[in-house]
Formats: sequence, C-alpha cells, structure tokens
Amino acid sequence: MSALPAVLRRELAAYLVTPVAYVFIVIFLALAGAFTFYLGDFYSRGQADLAPFFSYLPWLFQVLVPAVAMRLWAEERRSGTLELLLTLPVGRGAAMFGKFLAAWAFIALALALTFPLWLTVNYLGHPDNGAILAAYCGSLLLAGALLAIGTGLSAATRSQVVAFILTEVVGLGYLLAGHRLVLGLVQGWLPPGVADALAGFSFISHYEAIARGVLNADDVAFFVLTIVCWLGAGVLLLELTETG
Repeated sequence: MSALPAVLRRELAAYLVTPVAYVFIVIFLALAGAFTFYLGDFYSRGQADLAPFFSYLPWLFQVLVPAVAMRLWAEERRSGTLELLLTLPVGRGAAMFGKFLAAWAFIALALALTFPLWLTVNYLGHPDNGAILAAYCGSLLLAGALLAIGTGLSAATRSQVVAFILTEVVGLGYLLAGHRLVLGLVQGWLPPGVADALAGFSFISHYEAIARGVLNADDVAFFVLTIVCWLGAGVLLLELTETG
C-alpha cells in the first residue's frame, strides 16, 4: 500500500490539468442550484431547509458520477498506459483504490462547493444543521458507492462510452431497487422475502435514512461494503481482462 499515495497524487494531478473537471464542477453546481430553488419549489414551500437539494441529489449523481468514473481505467487501456502502470511496483488493489480515492476526493470537492446553499438556508431561517451535515455525509457515501461501481466496470473495457453506459444501468438498478413503483411490480410475482431482500439493496432507502439526520451504522456499513465489493470486483476484472 506504500504506492497508494503515488497513485492518488497522479490521479488528482490528472483532474487538475484537464478542463473537463472544471466543466463538471460548473455543471454540477448549476444543476444543484436549479434543482434546489426551482424544481424543488424552494420559495413556495416556505421552509428554509435543504430537503429539495438532497432529494434530487441521487439522480444528479446518477448522471454525473459515471462520467467521472468512466475514464479511470478505460482511458488507461485506450492510451496504452495500462501496461506501463501495471509494470510499476504498484499492486492492482492499491492502483484501484488510489484511482477511486482521487475521484471520490474530486466529487467531495464538488459537493463541498455547494456550501452557499447551506449558508443561504441559515440566512433565511433556522434549519436543523445536524440533519444537513448527516445528509452531506450520506451524499458522499452514495457518491462513493456509485463511483465504486463505475471504477470496477471501467476496468473491464477500453471504451469510456461502454463504461459510462454500464455504470448508468447498474447504478440505476441500485437506485430503483427500493422504489415504491418497482416494489409494487415485483411483489406480485416474487416471494415476500425476495422482494424485501431486493429493497435492502436500494441506495435510495439507505440514503434517505441518513438524509433524515440519522447516521445508522447499518446504512453506513451498507455503503462501505458496496464500495469494497465493487472495488474488489474491479481488481478481478482487471486481472481477467489483462490475461484474456
């Protein structure tokens, strides 16, 4: 794991020198503001909180996080630098985790830059800042889980477009697993235990529990385990596609 800081610095530097990263941040902040104040009916609700922001955030992440993840390994394959990276004294696990951490830090920066929204609701009223802080923590965990899916799937292909589409499909499956409409459809022909298990894999249900201001250990552990499992799957995919 001594090579982890080197991979982390390499990936963070790659974000800082490309204009795509800054375009991502601008788009993210613009959409976050639009969802909060316009689509979220912030002014008509008459309540100073960030509930509209956090309710739309999973769907915003669903669109934008795969765009961050798709290049992590697919670009290495396309540019021919994957072989060079793997010949260095860097374990595949350290490389996978380093790339993930760099991308997660970048998304955390974009999320942190939404702090004017927090300042605005405090200026307009007296929100529950503890609940808002917990919701930010849940948002970061949700982004990390979606990013881990994208990081793992990116290791299986040299095409960024394919990596993006695969991440969108899998991430959407996780988001919709606990949705009322989906559960209503499957409960009629699936055994109750299977339907309940499906709901247990829902990103939305675990995220909303944290966003309400309750940092439950089960919800945090779910996201952490999801991140670990998908990064582990990414290492296996990297080895299989390298030897295949």
